[in-house]
Amino acid sequence: MNDISQWAAEFSTWAVRLTWLLVLLYTLPLFILGSRWRIFPHIPLVILLAAPCLLSLFLPWFSSMFLAIAALDLALLVGGLIDVMTLPRKASFAAERQATRIASLGQKHRVTLTVSNLGKLGHNVWIRDDAPQEFEPSPEEFHLDLKARSRAVLHYEATPTRRGAFTLQKVYVRVRSRFGLWRRYSTYPVETVINVYPDMKQLSEYAVLARTNRLSLMGVRRTRRVGQDNEFERLRDYSRDDNYRHIDWRTTARRNKLTVKDFQTNQSQRLMFLIDCGRMMTNESAGISLLDHAFNAMLMLSFVALRQGDSVGLTCFSDRVHSYTPPQGGMKQMNQLLHASFDRFPQLVESRYDDAFLHLASHCRKRALVILITNVIDEVNSHQIERYLGTLVGRHLPMGVVLRDHHLFDAAEKPQPRDAELYRAAAAAEILNWRHQVLTDLEHKGVRVLDVFPEDMTAPLVNQYLEIKARHLL
Repeated sequence: MNDISQWAAEFSTWAVRLTWLLVLLYTLPLFILGSRWRIFPHIPLVILLAAPCLLSLFLPWFSSMFLAIAALDLALLVGGLIDVMTLPRKASFAAERQATRIASLGQKHRVTLTVSNLGKLGHNVWIRDDAPQEFEPSPEEFHLDLKARSRAVLHYEATPTRRGAFTLQKVYVRVRSRFGLWRRYSTYPVETVINVYPDMKQLSEYAVLARTNRLSLMGVRRTRRVGQDNEFERLRDYSRDDNYRHIDWRTTARRNKLTVKDFQTNQSQRLMFLIDCGRMMTNESAGISLLDHAFNAMLMLSFVALRQGDSVGLTCFSDRVHSYTPPQGGMKQMNQLLHASFDRFPQLVESRYDDAFLHLASHCRKRALVILITNVIDEVNSHQIERYLGTLVGRHLPMGVVLRDHHLFDAAEKPQPRDAELYRAAAAAEILNWRHQVLTDLEHKGVRVLDVFPEDMTAPLVNQYLEIKARHLL
């Protein structure tokens, strides 16, 4: 017995001297498992391995513990090897993804994952999709028991926070061993391209509300027409805002329901959008950039104008003209506008209004409603906006859509400011007074001005267009 104790003491002394070699012998298999087969120890195995490690610290004082620690190490080694053999192979699973190619900015987009267990045993699995950080998936991960020879159909909703083309390349599956000592990570290549366009949900909402004469729910008001177009368009149900002179009494008697006549407005008129993509549009409001709000409002008004029979064009510019979509009619024009705007982002450059208006003068010679959507920050860009919009009066009908800054208005309208807040409120009030003077000068030159917060821009812009149509200003 003394010989065994003496041998154990000598072996423990030798083992302490070769600590780094033992560490290497332990970590090398783990490195191979992780790098080649993507197999890693799980938390229970780490906790179990920590027990003999802590006990080995007492070997210099209690050399008789060596055999017990060695037996525990051997038991853990055998148990770990047996448990790692229960991990399924990568080929035991298969993954698919279904998602529509087109998504709307800020709107929930449904994605479906189908994971199949092709093996003969059930497993506890975690599933995660390769969603980019701009998508904000909910839920981010799925945990389920996947039985043998079965499949699971999972759904999650992603909310895109940025426009553009995104590629979802892989589906990640994590599975634990039978006793939970190991876990394996597997990736399955499933490529799906999703194009995130400006918000298109509002277009379908407008179409539904227009058919049911409930556009007031979107903030779009009915505008009384000055004069009357003589070309009959359709018959529809009477609503409170209709002129009783337009009631078709014969149709009313036949249907036993009040029916009015609709007349077509002047058609084949042109709208031309000039959207600033420079530094003035990099700020954010309601979670998205000012440029995103501009594109959402542009698409909504384009949809309304195209339904009215007008033509719509688009020019995106910053330090140069990035894209130009010539004015055309028909609902197919919506696709052209979408493709011209979905991958356009604000840039930290000075906008060249001279290039944009020169391009407009050379490509749009017929009279049009020219809508410039931008932001007024300093005297440099305000002078250019005033100068170039003013030169369009007479030849075109110019409109400047100037976006407000919440931080500026909140600071100026803060009740009973004190100390540093008082100085901020005074500075904000001075800037707002200067801004109001700039907009007043634009109106005096004959430019129509729309001063709104970015998230509230759509309905007032549509109302301005309907008013212009009703008053025959084009």
